[in-house]
Amino acid sequence: MEKRSIWKHAALAGGAAGLVNGFFGGGGGMVLVPLLMSRCGLERRQAFASSVAIILPLCVLSAAIYYIRGNLDLIQALPYLAGGLVGGLIGGRIFEKVPVAWLKRGFALLILYGAWKALTT
Repeated sequence: MEKRSIWKHAALAGGAAGLVNGFFGGGGGMVLVPLLMSRCGLERRQAFASSVAIILPLCVLSAAIYYIRGNLDLIQALPYLAGGLVGGLIGGRIFEKVPVAWLKRGFALLILYGAWKALTT
């Protein structure tokens, strides 16, 4: 794939992730991982890792907008942030040890769980 085409696909993938993240308050990575693989030619592990790096600033931006508009209570969010930091450290350490097949299954189950929760709550 030519360099210009990769940038175009990458920008579109990032835009889709940002839109989903901003609109739903999360979930941009679920859109981004498949797009990074199919449109940008990244391997699955690269797509997962790149997604995390891309989602961080999108989440910070979305959180800032929610905070400015009065929709974010930082005190209530702190315990989740602490747990998320610990989970992220653990996940990052075991990421390389988990076979790709299990990453695919886990990602699919996470998407299904999110869909189930969205439909039933």
